[in-house]
Amino acid sequence: MKNPNPPLPVSETPFSDEAAAARRFVSAQQVAELAGVSRSAVSRAFTPGASIAVKTREKVMHAAAELGYQVNDLARGLLANRSRLVGLVVTKPEVGFRAHLVAALTGALIRRGNVPVVINTGHSDAELQAAQAALFGYRAEATIILSGSPPASLVETARQNGHALVSIGRSEPGCDHVKIDNAGAARLAARLFFAQGFRRLGFAGSQSGTPSITERELAFAQEARQLGADITILRGADTDYAGGQEVAEAMLARAGRPEAVFCVNDLVAFGLMDAARGRFGLAIPRDLAVIGFDDIPEASWGAYGLSTFRQDPARIAAQAIAHLDRRIADPGASPSTARLDAVFIARTTTCAAASHVEAPQVDILAADDSLIGACP
Repeated sequence: MKNPNPPLPVSETPFSDEAAAARRFVSAQQVAELAGVSRSAVSRAFTPGASIAVKTREKVMHAAAELGYQVNDLARGLLANRSRLVGLVVTKPEVGFRAHLVAALTGALIRRGNVPVVINTGHSDAELQAAQAALFGYRAEATIILSGSPPASLVETARQNGHALVSIGRSEPGCDHVKIDNAGAARLAARLFFAQGFRRLGFAGSQSGTPSITERELAFAQEARQLGADITILRGADTDYAGGQEVAEAMLARAGRPEAVFCVNDLVAFGLMDAARGRFGLAIPRDLAVIGFDDIPEASWGAYGLSTFRQDPARIAAQAIAHLDRRIADPGASPSTARLDAVFIARTTTCAAASHVEAPQVDILAADDSLIGACP
């Protein structure tokens, strides 16, 4: 039987013209026709410093506003061999502090006039290849490498393609760097614990072994041993909540467990604290003092009140942008490194009263009884 309602041809489908129009971008030629000017006049109107009569520019801008026209920056960039794209290369951009740093970087880049492209390196070779294709296929002009484990091959390819390179929280040859004083903060954590009377210290780390994690672990262990404290180091599978719970299960079940634990980041600290209270019935800080690292927003929540070292995402992003500006202005300049201090934020998981202290002020901290006192 013949279908009484055959499908309409595409050209006759209701609303097809409207749908097709909605998929088209407004062109410069349409602006020119509405304004009654030439196509080149539209181009000059949107080019800073170009010669164009005031009245002509006003007509162009009025027509552009009426049509909703936006300059095709991608096409303009290709003609000028400058895309304004900046790649943010990161592993697990959704996790912990990295999520806040990515947000700060993308905002700073947009304000600078760039188009940020987050390149998630993924967990497989196929994902990595797709990330590389996206980064280099669109001719990004710069690459910012975040802490984590982006492979060296991707960094080298970026260098070969002439990208301005900025590395955050890790060391890469030939890059400008933004680094946090991980070692200084870790040493301070050991001294804070020791000054509060703790002699059995623990470090909750991660098997991921990124540069930042390694720096914190080595410095904390070295300082603890120099002070004469016992040190227990255990590493979870990753730098996340589950990793903290994993460390707690192994660390807190043993005889002579640590009295105070420095966690490699806040997520690990949250997992460890919840396991300490829920699984082992420990009170914090009476039975176990804890210090984290990052000061993500959840650290200040009442459930945690975590004493921690603050990394300021906005400050890191601003320094990365300063590196980009310098590198693009002077491609041949020698690589430079900006090292930022971590600020200690004392909350309820240590015996200290709430305070904000710059990490380098170790001697002042050690002498200040209102900040470093014995646990009740």
